[in-house]
Amino acid sequence: MNSTRFLLIIGSFVAVLTTSSCEKSNRSGIPYVPVNYQITVSNPEFSPLLAVGGYVTIAGGSQGIIVYRYSPEEFRAYDRHCTFMVDDNCRVTMDDTFISATDTECCDSQFLIIDGAPISGPAAIGLQQYNTNYDGNTLFIFN
Repeated sequence: MNSTRFLLIIGSFVAVLTTSSCEKSNRSGIPYVPVNYQITVSNPEFSPLLAVGGYVTIAGGSQGIIVYRYSPEEFRAYDRHCTFMVDDNCRVTMDDTFISATDTECCDSQFLIIDGAPISGPAAIGLQQYNTNYDGNTLFIFN
């Protein structure tokens, strides 16, 4: 009886540790890189962000960041690191339509820019998204 109880306790402990470590890992496998940027949207360098549907690409994250203006008050920010075969370090670029980004370097996976979801190609996981906060002048991008 004592050995059964001991094994049950040990099994529960291992299950809790396994669950905790999975929650901390990045579901896409993209390496964690601290992101904490501020963009003044009115700066000429970021003028494409003045219009809904505009985007810019900035340095940062794992393979760079695409910043997309989703609405007058909302922005989306995605790591350019493709989520298919992450170790190949391939990156996505915006398409001419401004509605998707594609990995033309490795696998031709295509992602919808409004939510980062994969829409074609072998990638099954969406782009790594960063948090954004906009105060009407400054856009904050962070994880």
